[in-house]
Amino acid sequence: MRLLWETHSHTELCHHAHGSVAEYAARALEQNLAGIHITCHTPLPSGFSPGVRMREDQMNLYVDMIDEVREQYKGRLEIGTGLECDYLPELEPWIAQIRERRSWSHFLGSVHPQTGEYKATYALGIPTENIKRYFLLLAKSAESGFFDTLGHPDLIKNEYPEIWKIDSFLTTICNTLDRIATTGVAMEMNTSGWNKAIQEVNPGPVILKEMAKRNIPVVLGADAHRPTRVGDRFLEGLEILEVAGYKEVGVQEIGKRRMIPIEAAKKSLSFPLTV
Repeated sequence: MRLLWETHSHTELCHHAHGSVAEYAARALEQNLAGIHITCHTPLPSGFSPGVRMREDQMNLYVDMIDEVREQYKGRLEIGTGLECDYLPELEPWIAQIRERRSWSHFLGSVHPQTGEYKATYALGIPTENIKRYFLLLAKSAESGFFDTLGHPDLIKNEYPEIWKIDSFLTTICNTLDRIATTGVAMEMNTSGWNKAIQEVNPGPVILKEMAKRNIPVVLGADAHRPTRVGDRFLEGLEILEVAGYKEVGVQEIGKRRMIPIEAAKKSLSFPLTV
């Protein structure tokens, strides 16, 4: 009865996360998940925010340590070797060569407005314009063709919680969603949003409703930075998706996505652990 995957998780190679691949895998089994993608942050050129990502010379180590645990869990849990990659237009040549290095199980694209490099170029001037600029970059990330899924796709609201009013930005957001809908890229419902400045999933309920109108697929990810957060609050997330108008949720497996009924996904989380 295991159906869902954790699609967004980080190990200590990211420097700001904790736990080994084996610990993440064990927690995924406890949560009655079918699989987990490890998605550590890709190295980026010129020392781009080095404190939150692996170095380029650690990528072989990264692949090897996931392979080792995958063998240990063979027949019990699927484990994917994925990546979370920052998107900015100037990074496209770098992203292209990282994307081609191997067949990644899940290539997750994220615009991270909290990094110093992002702020130096894109967070200038009026805050409301900075928010709109973020959503334009989100559309570009989908149109780049690099990514399976867009991570935490309204993360910008946590940079400006004091002025965030969804109605003020809905026209920009809907234009962004129109562009994303034409690409076939999935968008993540990231349950770590409940732990951020604006305590709701990323993206929030209003955006999810607009996504549902456009039939944009959604996959679940907890953005786990420690093993205890694997699959965190997935059942609540599925209920929010239903309220938004979704009847199915995306399951990102190894290199492919399939859709399953939300009701079946909810039932899969309610069964006791049988390993």
